Amino acid sequence: MKNLVFFFTIFFISSIGLKGQNILTLNDQAEVLYSIQKDRIENLLPRLMKKHNIDLWVIITREYNEDPVIKTLLPPTWLNARRRTILVFALNNNLFTSAAITRYPFGKLIPSVWNKEKEPNQWKALSDYIVSKNPNNIAINFSDNYAIADGITKTDYDFFVNALPKKYKPKIISSENLVVSWIETRTKKEMIIFSQLVEITHSIIREAFSTIVITPGITTTEDVVWWFREKVRSLGLSTWFHPTVDVQRNEFSDLYSFDGQSKYDVILPGDLLHCDFGISYLGLNTDCQELGYVLKRGETKAPLELEQALREGNAVQDVLTNNFIEGETGNSILIKSLKQAKNLGYKPQIYTHPLGAYGHSAGTTIGMWDSQGGVKGSGDHPLQTETVYAIELNTRVYIKEWKKEIRIMLEEAGYFGSKGFKYVNGRQKELILIGEKKNIVK
Repeated sequence: MKNLVFFFTIFFISSIGLKGQNILTLNDQAEVLYSIQKDRIENLLPRLMKKHNIDLWVIITREYNEDPVIKTLLPPTWLNARRRTILVFALNNNLFTSAAITRYPFGKLIPSVWNKEKEPNQWKALSDYIVSKNPNNIAINFSDNYAIADGITKTDYDFFVNALPKKYKPKIISSENLVVSWIETRTKKEMIIFSQLVEITHSIIREAFSTIVITPGITTTEDVVWWFREKVRSLGLSTWFHPTVDVQRNEFSDLYSFDGQSKYDVILPGDLLHCDFGISYLGLNTDCQELGYVLKRGETKAPLELEQALREGNAVQDVLTNNFIEGETGNSILIKSLKQAKNLGYKPQIYTHPLGAYGHSAGTTIGMWDSQGGVKGSGDHPLQTETVYAIELNTRVYIKEWKKEIRIMLEEAGYFGSKGFKYVNGRQKELILIGEKKNIVK
């Protein structure tokens, strides 16, 4: 295997600025993913199983009807699970083992322990393996609160339960806590990559919010949306959601609303432009909202009121992230932050979510735009360290010149670790100026 440092070095160098959109080859991506998975399976997973007192974790999935968790474990050269894939992770007296009850080894990291010629019945082979481990509990993926942790189908559950000896059936428990920890925890290796992913995301947005893409009076918001999609594809990347581009302006419309009725088609000088955009790369996802201003003829900067409005958005971000305390639930952070922001004179909405292997990932949810009183289930999850969040929120700001309120909508990836909160790769503090003249030689 090639030196991992080499790949991280290449990744870092190739991810700076617009020139940094030179994405690793598929072969190189596979090497990086293999190293990350090896680290997570061999080092992170045993620690999490011990933390949650899990003796045995069983994942059962089928090709094209896959448990969401399997996405985080698929070998880099597997695009889907094969046939019925069964993985078993065991922790017994600090001895960690991983096994696949499959016809094939599960990549290089998880060997197959099923000899179909000796035992044709896959479920019997699974049962025999579990009995050999004699666990105190058997965690499988069912959950009321998290779709990502609720991956076992009824068919597989029934087969599984029926195959177990009677004394083991009462030992079945939900793997919810383990799955959430597995999905939400980011390793040091992943954070090296995550920083570059966010930088690439910012770089693409700045190209989109420029006259390279936008000709005021001609280009529509939908044009920019599809430019994002084509740009992502041209780079060999993908996105986990269809981007959004919309404007607010000094005429006619009411406040931007989530129903999309206030969006415009043609982008004009003087518009406040907003996007919601993210990429998927190397097993991770980004989710970013930024704002741009389309300069009018003769303007060299955005109106002061709009710049001040962005600063109010930054202030609400600070209120929220200053309340990131390990062990606090998402709901308590939400209520505290909304109260503090309102006492400071702001008009906020907060809808921050975990980010990582999934865009809307498992972990601590801090509000939803239509649930500002708290979120049952995921909002009760205590905030953990080594986790990443899309710091997503908005605040309404009255613009005197426009004689109405606008909504400052922001979203940036932030990391919460043992030393507190920090943005993964900075955050927007100034409006992106569309039509800005730079380096013109007279």
